[in-house]
Amino acid sequence: MIILGLESSCDETAAAVLKTDGRSFTLLANIVSSQIAIHKKYGGVVPEVAARNHIKNIIPVIDECLAAAKIKPQKIDRLAVTVGPGLITSLMVGAETAKNLAYAWHKPICGINHMRAHLYANWLENPKLKFPAVCLIVSGGHTELILLKNQKSLKKIGQTVDDAAGEAFDKVAQLLNLGYPGGPVVSKWALNGNPKAFNFARPMLHSKDYNFSFSGLKTSVLYTVKKLPSLKANSAKLKADICASFQQAVVDVLVHKTIKAALDFNAQTVMLSGGVAANQLLRDTCKLKAESSRLNFNMPQIKNCTDNGAMIAAAGYFAQPIPWQKLRVDPNLSI
Repeated sequence: MIILGLESSCDETAAAVLKTDGRSFTLLANIVSSQIAIHKKYGGVVPEVAARNHIKNIIPVIDECLAAAKIKPQKIDRLAVTVGPGLITSLMVGAETAKNLAYAWHKPICGINHMRAHLYANWLENPKLKFPAVCLIVSGGHTELILLKNQKSLKKIGQTVDDAAGEAFDKVAQLLNLGYPGGPVVSKWALNGNPKAFNFARPMLHSKDYNFSFSGLKTSVLYTVKKLPSLKANSAKLKADICASFQQAVVDVLVHKTIKAALDFNAQTVMLSGGVAANQLLRDTCKLKAESSRLNFNMPQIKNCTDNGAMIAAAGYFAQPIPWQKLRVDPNLSI
């Protein structure tokens, strides 16, 4: 089966061509047009600007993807497109484009949940995962723990009760005037910092459920910054220490809750996914803790953690095709 996956839920316009029989997944092409440079001056994604750029980019991205895969439309077996959650105007660009292609090419189409797609990015690396499994999905807008009984049986067992982890990274980057996007820039600064310099809050670390909270941690950083006038003449070392200590607090909470859930539910495998899963400290720590707990561990390559068409195409293999006329977007879609 050859699947064309399209992603436009936020500020990346992406397309990928994936070939799979369910036992192996071969990525023939994966093209991403990023809008980071456009939104950087605003300090975050501006929905109207994002949608306009999706309109401009989506057909060229699809054409480039098909050319890179050396695939004609006739060889495509199905289309898969993100229908939510996300920015509604951005979602509509991808969905309407996919509907028109499905009609013109006479192809079946699958509406894909963006969060499920992040989870299914794990199949790009390892289609022979052992179940039950627990997957941590952690991104700019979501932090969720998902229990998988098998490839298609997914149940949310935990989520953030306030800010997502990625959102907290962005807010800390703003507090320290480090730039955008917050995740990569904070992680870069943290490389030169001491993770034990500040003992930031680790909210809900020992709560009996599998939920998360990062609002208190963000506030803890804010109060620390306020106590340091102009960050002591804008000290680079001080900023690095704050970043390292903050990042360590986030990772401690994420990994502790994930491993706890895996052990409580007798999981065989721990999976990591989402944009924040590109964070090297999180990747290394989660792998170490999972393996020391005798759990299998799997995570996508860093390039497949952030929004892309490959994960949408992978999810498209497990989804049920629908008539293109019935495809609808839902910006608040839940997993």
